[in-house]
Amino acid sequence: MENYKTILGEGVAEYSEKRSRFIARAIPCDSEEKALEILNKIKSECWDARHNVYAYVLRDGSARFSDDGEPHGTAGKPILDCIMGSGAVDLIVVVTRYFGGVLLGTGGLVRAYSTSAKDAIDLAPKAMMCVGSEMAVDCAYSELKTLEKLIAKSGGNITDTVYTDSVRVCFTLKSEDIPAFENELTEAFSGSKRAEIIDTKYFSFEI
Repeated sequence: MENYKTILGEGVAEYSEKRSRFIARAIPCDSEEKALEILNKIKSECWDARHNVYAYVLRDGSARFSDDGEPHGTAGKPILDCIMGSGAVDLIVVVTRYFGGVLLGTGGLVRAYSTSAKDAIDLAPKAMMCVGSEMAVDCAYSELKTLEKLIAKSGGNITDTVYTDSVRVCFTLKSEDIPAFENELTEAFSGSKRAEIIDTKYFSFEI
């Protein structure tokens, strides 16, 4: 399991040149089936558009693009290059073009599709999906603030705090940060505290 960058939500941007409108949407997707579902939905909604150009890149290494009738190399590939340049995966970018009646030429098309795609990706909320663990530590009420500061210092995110006779603090922590946290936990509480690992999976950390 490796960390990876992705988008958490949709980014939308618009670019105009010589009366042609280019509406770009960057949308999360984690499979080819999902990517095609998104594409078909946009095509249905924008049935009166001249072109719906797309590119997607998935975490498994799959990547695909289409010029959708635009001259070869002027649309889909520039969008794919923008995705690759962002470093993000598990997303599709669809750029819908409403033709304005004036031909833009090769350079104009590349510029329009690249600019709109990049702007949409830039506007989408991003996150690093990191391998980490959901953890829990039990402490006394008087120890809570010290524990909370230690978790924050270690880059953890507290997800729940349960108050009974004692306090149980649940939090997520990147796998790479766990050894250092456990060492500091031992030092801060003289070995009286132990971090319980509840689950290990991918967690999102906004960037």
